[in-house]
Amino acid sequence: MPRALMIQGAGSNVGKSLLVAGLLRAFRRRGLRVAPFKPQNMSNNAAVTADGGEIGRAQALQARAAGLPPLADMNPVLLKPESETGAQVVVQGRRVASLRAGDYAAFKPRLMAPVLESFGRLARSCDLVLVEGAGSPAEVNLRAGDIANMGFARAAGVPVILVGDIDRGGVIAQVVGTQAVLDPADAALIRGFVINKFRGDPALFADGFRLIAERTGWAGLGVVPWFAEAWRLPAEDILDLGHGPQREGPVKVAVPRLPRIANFDDLDPLAASAAVSVVIVNPGLPLPGDADLVILPGSKSTLADLAALRAEGWDIDLLAHRRRGGRVLGLCGGFQMLGRRIEDPRGVEGPAGSAADGLGLLDVITVMEPDKTLRLVRATHPSSGETLDGYEIHMGRTTGPDMERPWLQADGRPEGAQSPDGRVRGTYLHGLFAADGFRAAMLREWGAPDDGLLWNATVEATLDRLADHVARHLDLDVVQSLAAPV
Repeated sequence: MPRALMIQGAGSNVGKSLLVAGLLRAFRRRGLRVAPFKPQNMSNNAAVTADGGEIGRAQALQARAAGLPPLADMNPVLLKPESETGAQVVVQGRRVASLRAGDYAAFKPRLMAPVLESFGRLARSCDLVLVEGAGSPAEVNLRAGDIANMGFARAAGVPVILVGDIDRGGVIAQVVGTQAVLDPADAALIRGFVINKFRGDPALFADGFRLIAERTGWAGLGVVPWFAEAWRLPAEDILDLGHGPQREGPVKVAVPRLPRIANFDDLDPLAASAAVSVVIVNPGLPLPGDADLVILPGSKSTLADLAALRAEGWDIDLLAHRRRGGRVLGLCGGFQMLGRRIEDPRGVEGPAGSAADGLGLLDVITVMEPDKTLRLVRATHPSSGETLDGYEIHMGRTTGPDMERPWLQADGRPEGAQSPDGRVRGTYLHGLFAADGFRAAMLREWGAPDDGLLWNATVEATLDRLADHVARHLDLDVVQSLAAPV
């Protein structure tokens, strides 16, 4: 009979995603069939699934830890912010609406049924499902209609482990305070707590750990130290990029941090490369004049991010970079921005009939369309003969003369565009640089040596070390015993 256990946080960014990935890999190595599940996620960093949908990138990494292909059922509700107050709503892998926050609150009660449907379908295929909450159950003002934390746990009958983050301080109040504000029936589902991200000697927190257990009556399951190698795994948040050793590689890559940046995991292998220095350029700062390459990353709202890029003066910096002979690469939304014009006749990203001039670095035009392209792609780089596995996740169709100079072949069809001199390129493909051979070919073109990085092997080895780390500090037998039949 399948069993399930939910990991919730006493706050946001307490390390739930990483902890779940480590536990999944650890239990998988014990011979269990395991799977990740997150009822609701909010992220513009999405992955295309084997069944043609999309889920949060963190759940794709967890699926990898579990030895499974990513599936839409692993994250049945994905919210992709399009503005400060609105988001695209993806249900079971498919876009169903774009809603403002207030409208989503009214819409949310309809989502418990597909969430439970996906959970049940996933559970039937495995021995143990590890469920990740979102934010914190202490946000009791959001409890009505909740599908992300205690609302799901109650509906599915799944017990909970609560995780507190000691690195940010106040962890005793985080955990004890969570119990204080929870409905008693919700609090009764919590079987124990874990203190995460500890730096130093865990023995120094013994009194605090004991105090939490006494105040809450919950079992203290362990103190998990800071996992220093987390930077080697695909980043869930753009702020996590570059948290590893600072590298001064021979190639400097500048990436403007756009407000609605999406699918920035494209940058992970470059950030990990000894041959590349990746500089994330924050608002208020110019693009560095000594950059060899500027990458315009993916965007959830191309027109809005294009306006933001211009407001920062980055368009002027980019044109100066081009005049100096610098290279430019546009990925997905960044590719659309590089063209002459972007048109939105059907109101996909704003009012119907919206349009804007692009940056004019590629002779192409993009027309936004409501149907989203979602597909896994096997591509070839004809210049080097290297192959790569990538994915497409975009809205819009791009045409124009520079499309007649494709620099990739995707499933046998021309893909991307480039300027006549080949120094400005664009593509709809994500995941390019995870392919070691292709990345090496690009490094040679940029005048740098092969970095020797085996990206996928590095991710796998890091997941194994994460599992070792979690297993050293949590009793896996106890954790497994807390899971309930579903």
